[in-house]
Amino acid sequence: MSFLLPLGVLFVFLCFRLLKIGSREPSLPPGPPTVPLLGNLHIFPTECAHFRFTEWARQYGGFYSLKIGPGTTVVLTDPAAVKVLMDQRSGNTVDRPAMHVADCVTGGLNTVLARYTENWRTLRRAAHTILTPQESRKHLPIQQAEATQLLHDILSQPDGFYTHIRRYSSSVILSVLYGKRAPRYETRETTAFFEAQHEWERVLEPGSPPPIDLIPLLKYVPARWAKWKRDCARTRKLQRDLYFGLLNDTRERLGRGEENGCYMEEILKSQEELGMDAEMIGYLGGVLIEGGSDTTSSFLQTLILALTAYPEAQKKAQEEIDRVVGSDRMPTLDDPPIPASPPILIPHSTLAAEEYKGYTIPKSATIFVNVYGIFHDPDLFDDPETFSPERSLLTENGTKPGVDGSDLRHNLPFGVGRRICPGIHLAQHSINLNTVNLIWAFQFSPDIDASGNPIPPDTSAYQRGMFTAPEPFTAFRGPLGRPCLDRAMSAEVCRCA
Repeated sequence: MSFLLPLGVLFVFLCFRLLKIGSREPSLPPGPPTVPLLGNLHIFPTECAHFRFTEWARQYGGFYSLKIGPGTTVVLTDPAAVKVLMDQRSGNTVDRPAMHVADCVTGGLNTVLARYTENWRTLRRAAHTILTPQESRKHLPIQQAEATQLLHDILSQPDGFYTHIRRYSSSVILSVLYGKRAPRYETRETTAFFEAQHEWERVLEPGSPPPIDLIPLLKYVPARWAKWKRDCARTRKLQRDLYFGLLNDTRERLGRGEENGCYMEEILKSQEELGMDAEMIGYLGGVLIEGGSDTTSSFLQTLILALTAYPEAQKKAQEEIDRVVGSDRMPTLDDPPIPASPPILIPHSTLAAEEYKGYTIPKSATIFVNVYGIFHDPDLFDDPETFSPERSLLTENGTKPGVDGSDLRHNLPFGVGRRICPGIHLAQHSINLNTVNLIWAFQFSPDIDASGNPIPPDTSAYQRGMFTAPEPFTAFRGPLGRPCLDRAMSAEVCRCA
């Protein structure tokens, strides 16, 4: 019986250690109360995570922690913390957390989600060759011509503005990458991309898949009982059919001596020098399509939604553009902009332990930057729920008078540190050009019900996913009667045809 005492002590010790899993270490910043084993996993949001992240930020501060089982997640809703940890110390926060679902789809070759490896650095260098400020300006003629077709499409088929915008963003990036434009939204590559992207966003949405990286045994559940596996397989096929189909078309065209000067031709010619194989090249093109198509169209759709919902803001913007541009010419890229904003940046991960404000962020911790919470902070912005672009004319970064906004970056939605979007210059050209074009050319108004009353659009109705876009909505588009509009569009649309 003497052996029972040591066994009892061991059992108590193991139970104690087991029950400690999920508890918040004293060195971590505060956060919601935890429960044994799960930590905060049971209350982690499975959709629209930015709303819950923002609620917790108001309660626990702009730098707080969550325990996901034994793992640690830190949420930043404080611009100062973002500036220090994600920009100034980006060498240590450059990694991504393990994302098994992403690896199932892309084999770890999506530069946005890939871990900080040599493959990532190779892909990033290749992307930069097309996306420097100087190179991006070379693509302006394409963007200007496609932007004019967008005006033409909305003027001639106003009810299709939602997909006209998608056609624009898709055609620009397809032209730059593959020398192949999309004259209509129904162009095969455009519809295939948005189908694949919608599935991809749902797969990646925080809380959507089960905690596979936390419970590795879930990897071995057969696909018939694991919906996430079926979703990943479907998304992988949709992506590969598109990305490698475009790459093969480019390779075959090169073989026939029919070069058109597109970017992927240059990559294929230099693949040995760059150290890239066919898989890397295919996914490089794919991630550039994602960055060039989806985020740009989401911004422009959100812009029209905001202009429709806030007529006074639209009127002020039109008056400002009229003062600068007038009605006798179309706007140019030198005329004025506004920023876009995904609700949460793609999570980062620490390569080593990091100290901040007396707390320790452990190695391999996941870090979320809650962009929505930052730009909806009532301590920083007056009436943050209202669309009020003129706030940026009053103070730096649009903060309240007297509030220090120097820690904010207007381009924060494009990412942080070494993971900032390499396509930022190309995207800003599209955003700025189309923003002034649309406000200058059209009056966007709410739809009308049977009694003639306006139907206010739902500004909170967004699609699920990591990169959100508004749900399709209706609005009345009326041209503002610019004398030069028809002449300019006729010339540019002929060039696009």
